[in-house]
Amino acid sequence: MSKTIVPQDYVSKLNLYDTQTAIGFIKNEFQVELSKALNLKRVSAPLFVLSETGLNDGLNGEKPVSFLVPSLDKHAEIVHSLAKWKRMALYNYDFYVGNGLYTDMNAVRKEEILDNIHSIYVDQWDWEKVIDESMRTLDYLKNTVKDIVKAIHLTSSAVIEKYPSITYHAPSEVFFITSQELENLYPTLDSKQREYEITKDKGVVFIIGIGNLLNSNLPHDNRAPDYDDWSLNGDLLYYHKTLDMAVEISSMGIRVNHESLYNQLENKSRLEDLKYPYHQMIINKELPLTIGGGIGQSRLCLILLEKAHIGEVQASIWDEETINACRNKITLI
Repeated sequence: MSKTIVPQDYVSKLNLYDTQTAIGFIKNEFQVELSKALNLKRVSAPLFVLSETGLNDGLNGEKPVSFLVPSLDKHAEIVHSLAKWKRMALYNYDFYVGNGLYTDMNAVRKEEILDNIHSIYVDQWDWEKVIDESMRTLDYLKNTVKDIVKAIHLTSSAVIEKYPSITYHAPSEVFFITSQELENLYPTLDSKQREYEITKDKGVVFIIGIGNLLNSNLPHDNRAPDYDDWSLNGDLLYYHKTLDMAVEISSMGIRVNHESLYNQLENKSRLEDLKYPYHQMIINKELPLTIGGGIGQSRLCLILLEKAHIGEVQASIWDEETINACRNKITLI
């Protein structure tokens, strides 16, 4: 059975041609607003990394697409995200405190379940910024989230001005709540149901603290142990009225230092990962302290253009059930 939702009265606000131009407009507008808000410079980024470096994002244990590079006699992996690579880049490019980078990240997550907001193709703005020890605080994390929400709000305003048929205006403010506070608020619901309830109520929500166990002895969600500090990270969600759904736009956070890296690897019984150069550089305090995250390009377009399926704003591949479910109402690119 298809996991695709087709809203009963859904009609796209833009035709296919205007949708394509709008996607380009959103991407151009938002990256300008983001770079201004966070003081970021654009850099080029890899599509793949060598397996032996340990630089790929482990996600929740998903296997990356990998291949042998005959000229090197080594295996490479298509990136899941650039969470670790960006921190190394800041070190290699000699960025300073308060200065950062962003890049267009394209990835393949072959094990992803296909539905309205998930695809095996991932496109996002990956960003990372150098901080110092005094900035490793919840206040700094919250202020950064506010800057991102403002950049999305300004982009949304520009979209409405250019395309009057669009009625959704992304809010300018965000509601903060910890994952434990959210569990306390909705103790009988699972984490996804809790996200839906709070996001529908507040519009835009940042859930703080993803990875550690809650009082229920379950994490709000799983998070790799070797980039975000689980006490200083979170997920940014928007309520998407078209689908009546909470949509995660960004996963981000202040990155691990030597102490939190060791503790989180120990928590996940993965201390063997300390063999990788990246992990050793954190333990030895060679890499800069940073904050960073990813912001979904297609998901942002989905929300700002009031679309019903991510396949309307990105070119990917879909199963026959999805194609049949969308027929006549939703035009997949």
